[in-house]
Amino acid sequence: MPNTTSPQSCRDQTGKQATSGQQPTPINRRAWLAAGGTALASLLAAPVLRDMAAMRGSVFIARNQRYDGNLQQTIQDGLVAGGVTLNQLRGKQILLKPNLVEPSRAIPHMTTHPAIIVAAAEVFRRHGAEVQVGEAPGHLRDTDVALQESGVGPALQDAGLEFADLNYQQVVWHRNLAGCSTLRGFYLPQSVQEADLIVSMPKMKTHHWIGMTASMKNLYGVLPGIKYGWPKNVLHHHGISETVTDINAILTKTITIVDGIDCMEGDGPIMGSCKTMGLVLVGTNLLAVDGTLARIMGFEPQHIAYLEMSQSAGLGPLRQRHIRQHGESWRDVMDAFKILNHDHLKSLRTSSGPLVS
Repeated sequence: MPNTTSPQSCRDQTGKQATSGQQPTPINRRAWLAAGGTALASLLAAPVLRDMAAMRGSVFIARNQRYDGNLQQTIQDGLVAGGVTLNQLRGKQILLKPNLVEPSRAIPHMTTHPAIIVAAAEVFRRHGAEVQVGEAPGHLRDTDVALQESGVGPALQDAGLEFADLNYQQVVWHRNLAGCSTLRGFYLPQSVQEADLIVSMPKMKTHHWIGMTASMKNLYGVLPGIKYGWPKNVLHHHGISETVTDINAILTKTITIVDGIDCMEGDGPIMGSCKTMGLVLVGTNLLAVDGTLARIMGFEPQHIAYLEMSQSAGLGPLRQRHIRQHGESWRDVMDAFKILNHDHLKSLRTSSGPLVS
């Protein structure tokens, strides 16, 4: 279904391009509720989502989670809490987008765990949806290697799930709606175009350049390497914060399920150490979820450029008072992640926290 809403542009009234150091004028709360509610109401062309205003800022947090636990029940509880009417998913095309950035069997906390991917797929399939898993690994041209090293490939095979290699599919060009970067548009793979719903399934991690990476940054992985290079150098060149915002402005039919069980801190998103949090987060607005993750990790969300830019572009709520929580309180599970001892990262902190060299 075509996108029927237009996000707030990152260009001001004179047409000047906004940058990370020059934030666009924030959109007001009524405007993002109206625009976001329309986009998400058309998500599946059915009354799948209820209570639009509350849903826009709804985040579900579950603690004490394990990969061998009842993840299906946790995920279903999170979806229901966020306003997803599961019986309206029958016959819909669901694309699960895990994070397989540069998998290594020696670093299992780098990528989305196979157990949470399969659990999410079973929830959707149980309610009649058609599920596909897709990824465009950013560091590996051979996607089969990524699937094997991460353990995702064998798990999908055992579960009878189809995998879409988004790096090499046929693409369709989509105009840049937000205009935060200077890119005129983006190439989207066939599976992304055809999906009724895209589920971002990131690993909860620090990032050595932008502080943290979660559900919004994970959508870099829907863009094909054949157009953007390895590791998506075209996007990096045009600004990480700017292109993250632009991509999320195009992909309005999204929700997120976050693997926060075994996470990565320190020199993320590839070389960091494991931090066990035992969390699963579910939400129907990616910005609200990522803002909550930032608080849990010890960051000030407004200090993370792509989060503040996405809020200004009207992609959802970021401030705590606009986010309705279900399950656990973020304060009860907050545990500051170690970050690199770099000035640009220390400035993102809400207070002093652990550093690594």
